[in-house]
Amino acid sequence: MDYRDIKGRIFNIQRYSVHDGPGVRTIIFLKGCRLRCRRCCNTESQENKIQQMVVGGKTKTVGEDKTVGEIIDNIVKDMPYFRRSGGGITLSGGECLTQPDFAEGLLRCAKDYGLSTAVESTAFSPFEVIEKMLPHLDYYLMDIKHMNSAKHKEFTTQPNELILENAKKIAAYANTKLTIRVPVIPTFNDTEDEIAAIAEYAASLKVEQLHLLPYHRMGEDKYKGLGREYGMNNIYPPTDEKMQRLKRAAEQFDIKVQIGG
Repeated sequence: MDYRDIKGRIFNIQRYSVHDGPGVRTIIFLKGCRLRCRRCCNTESQENKIQQMVVGGKTKTVGEDKTVGEIIDNIVKDMPYFRRSGGGITLSGGECLTQPDFAEGLLRCAKDYGLSTAVESTAFSPFEVIEKMLPHLDYYLMDIKHMNSAKHKEFTTQPNELILENAKKIAAYANTKLTIRVPVIPTFNDTEDEIAAIAEYAASLKVEQLHLLPYHRMGEDKYKGLGREYGMNNIYPPTDEKMQRLKRAAEQFDIKVQIGG
């Protein structure tokens, strides 16, 4: 099968973004994820199936099937923005690694047009899946949420050993730039010691950057819209002062750190 004909399931395409990679980017949100993080801001991404979600009092269908070619042919209409800014596409979700053939096809097709490519991913997958994508990938924006596997599993339902091992392998791949991103979540990983531990590990990999992403409550309404309970009701975003303290704790390991991504 021509990779342009591979079909996958998405739930959103966001154009003209200046986050999740350099330049102006189009972000493709894929359905499906193996983690169940308590603070997931894209709750509708977790299940691969097509769902009904109440948004603003109206029921909305979440999820549609598209081919690689259909998506890329629409995206390249914005080629002037990509060329001027050095932008391109970013695969997000959910977790794009749950649809590996589709994700690889999107990256390959984007490269046919000379676009910059990135994924925003947990890397919770056998490395053979990730390895197939790396030749077509410029930037890997990888979540590392905690260095303690037991605490990681308590918060996400999965341990972290596979994630940390994959980070080493991705960092060793010469053509893909790795950035570590940490969602900073009160009661989970917002102490200076916890952030410092992640920063020390990231520095050992010689990554491009470390991004500290402050927790927000933007996903709360999505839980309600899907008829699910939001597990972070009494948790509120960290203050700017606290984020600056955590940034300083990370910077002691001689790594470039920024707040936000």
